[in-house]
Amino acid sequence: MPLLEVKNLCIDINSSRGKYNLADNISFDVQQRETFGLVGESGCGKSITALSIIKLITHPLFISGGEILFNGQDLLKLSEKEMRRVRGKDISMIFQEPMTSLDPIFTVEDQLIEMLKIHRAMMKREEMLAKITSILELVGISRIKDVLASYPHQLSGGMLQRVMIAMAMLLDPRLLIADEPTTALDVTIQAQILALMNDLKEHYDTSVIIITHDLGVIAETCRRVAVLYAGQIVEQGEAGEIFHNPAHPYTQGLLKSMKTLGAKEKLYSIKGTVPSMDGIGSGCRFSARCDYSGDGCEKEQALDEVSTGHLCRCFQAARKDVS
Repeated sequence: MPLLEVKNLCIDINSSRGKYNLADNISFDVQQRETFGLVGESGCGKSITALSIIKLITHPLFISGGEILFNGQDLLKLSEKEMRRVRGKDISMIFQEPMTSLDPIFTVEDQLIEMLKIHRAMMKREEMLAKITSILELVGISRIKDVLASYPHQLSGGMLQRVMIAMAMLLDPRLLIADEPTTALDVTIQAQILALMNDLKEHYDTSVIIITHDLGVIAETCRRVAVLYAGQIVEQGEAGEIFHNPAHPYTQGLLKSMKTLGAKEKLYSIKGTVPSMDGIGSGCRFSARCDYSGDGCEKEQALDEVSTGHLCRCFQAARKDVS
């Protein structure tokens, strides 16, 4: 049984202009000790999908349908009190901006201690500090006393990211959600953070969901990947298969947009922009930006299998080569 199963998840928003669908029948699963990737442009629905897993969707957003099964239990049926026992302990999340995720008026030590007080109330303070010290060593922090005594604004971006990872792994969670874990970090630190997350996964037998717009991160870390566009999964399958044989025009555009070392040609960009909430029709959501749109694209596209384990939301992908 998969550790996590997201089934037909729908997320809507109530606005002054009406109700709009932001995530449409999102379905995927994460196996034990697997690293699964969610990739797409900003605004495609990656982060709200992740936040819905730990039920941190707030008004005016709301989950309008679907199931989120964690170890066979539907998280959407749990009360807020029950979810507080799950967050941090069983499912942890590394948020996109560590500077804004950590409280600026408390030291790093205070914030790590607070997590243990909530979930491990029987531990003595000396035991808590020993646990914190061991996890900080594991994430590669050497000046532990200095870091623990520091406030968030006193630490660099790379150090803050390591603190966030330590906080997320402090209670040995079974699932770790990493939302843009390498954003705003230089290339050297990015590589260190990705290697660190992989080491922690092996050390704790943790499953990982990585959310990113960076296909390089996906290629380096994930076994399977789902490509999101305008609130829908448009392609899903083994990372290697999708990178070498992309079936959806959007995935192809993302791959062509990657800069390769030594390339002299002009960088490719996908024409147009992601549609606004009120600009989404009933047909293919990518058709206005697609070079291959034609008859049939005005109809709703199904997520069909184009090869074993490789799903694509494009009726043309099953009948001809669109690469």
